[in-house]
Amino acid sequence: MKTSLLLLFTLITTATMAQGNFHQFKATTIDGKELDFATLKGKKVLVVNTASKCGLTPQYEGLQELYKKYGGEKFEIIGFPANNFMGQEPGSNAEVAEFCQKNYGVSFTMMEKISVKGKDIHPIYQWLTEKAKNGVADNKVSWNFQKFLVDEQGNLVKSVSPQTSPTDDEIVSWLGK
Repeated sequence: MKTSLLLLFTLITTATMAQGNFHQFKATTIDGKELDFATLKGKKVLVVNTASKCGLTPQYEGLQELYKKYGGEKFEIIGFPANNFMGQEPGSNAEVAEFCQKNYGVSFTMMEKISVKGKDIHPIYQWLTEKAKNGVADNKVSWNFQKFLVDEQGNLVKSVSPQTSPTDDEIVSWLGK
């Protein structure tokens, strides 16, 4: 019995260590500063891959609305511009930042352009999309504006479809929990 419990404890501990946590990552903001995700402990985080020339680009408005209403001490949005889908984010970091500010008044955190799939996938998206790393699910990034919900402890909660509005009840009710 003791051997079985020890083996079970070892397996659980090993699996947990292999999964990691959102707070273990760092990335570069759109203006070139390092953001340590450990500084987001205690906050819910919505991670979204963005593009400025996509049919879903107007979701920036909903993201900004969500951030204005809930952002602050308990919630953060992190946008990752990516050019992985039909070249819909061709601009430089400076051009993306200007577009977001000019057209949508974006005040939530925007990161530098990254790849969200393929051989050059950014480590944070490896974690978000691979069950072996996040411990929850394999989540293929299917298009721009796919959303990932991360809880206050840095655990992946779920992936939300690109077509789902940022202000949808699915996301708003999660924020209210």
